[in-house]
Amino acid sequence: MSAKTKVTIHDIAEKLNITASTVSRALNDNPRISDATKKAVLKTAKQLNYQPNNIAAALRNGKSFIIGVIVPTADRYFFASVVRGIEEIANNLNYKVIICQSYDIYEKEVQTIEALLNARVDGIIASISKNTENFDHFKKVQSKGIPLVLFDRTTDELEVSQVMIDDYLGAYKSVEHLIQQGCKRIAHFTSTKKVSVFKERLRGYTDALRDYEIPFDEQLVVRSNLQLEDGRESMETLLKLKTMPDAVFSSSDYAAMGAMQVLKERNIRIPEQVALAGFSNEPFTSFTDPTLTTVDQRSIKMGNITAELFFEHFKSGDKAFVPQKTVLKPELIIRNSTLRKG
Repeated sequence: MSAKTKVTIHDIAEKLNITASTVSRALNDNPRISDATKKAVLKTAKQLNYQPNNIAAALRNGKSFIIGVIVPTADRYFFASVVRGIEEIANNLNYKVIICQSYDIYEKEVQTIEALLNARVDGIIASISKNTENFDHFKKVQSKGIPLVLFDRTTDELEVSQVMIDDYLGAYKSVEHLIQQGCKRIAHFTSTKKVSVFKERLRGYTDALRDYEIPFDEQLVVRSNLQLEDGRESMETLLKLKTMPDAVFSSSDYAAMGAMQVLKERNIRIPEQVALAGFSNEPFTSFTDPTLTTVDQRSIKMGNITAELFFEHFKSGDKAFVPQKTVLKPELIIRNSTLRKG
């Protein structure tokens, strides 16, 4: 047999001199097939490097046992950890996960949804791209009766289950902590995109200032894509002000890290002159010098709950399922970058 020819159940049947239907039943662990036949089929399938056709199986059985998971990027600890949490639940139920990246590109997200639908996945779990403002592609998923669950970056325009942390509370607690450390001129790094998580973090920042009677200054709010280089540029912008800030609360650990680099290059002491706080609890935050105060998003727990909601939806059927919104409480991880007082 040519190495390029895809092995089918008919090839296994021919080698064992049994019917293709018997092979199919054996591969699906049908109780009507003897253990000896199942063993022989599995051994032959392995020898021939047989790969099941999941799409064909999905068409026959109505299930592919595959879930499509869409994340903006897989190389961030937060999203990787959420996927791990999803897989912990899915794998225990014999489901596999296909991980797709949108790279925060709307068109890529639309194409990915189409590809997953064509692959006959049993459902889709997604964190929406920063650039997504039209949700027709997600509505298409719903119109086909396919379970859809959103996490972290969500929208109220879709009637689906959502899992997120309380971004507002995480931001509020961060700014409150900075104020309690004696900071009075606190800057904020936020996104240029109209994404709910960043809106909520900005709201938490402004409310904390108001509650502690600290005037809001628009000059201290710097918008960018929140990557490391953006953090550098944002810090440079703040240092050009007539009066520089005495603290920065960043919606991203990466941007906070960029700010830290600039401050150290300028010999500006952290936290004595400028305190720094990030958001997400990326692994590097515990190794920076000084270690970075940040907000933990409970990513694995978020993944667990997201998967549990998905399977609840999947088992109950589209008509019986009522969408649920789960908001997890964030944890402020206080480290040396903000500790001015004991």
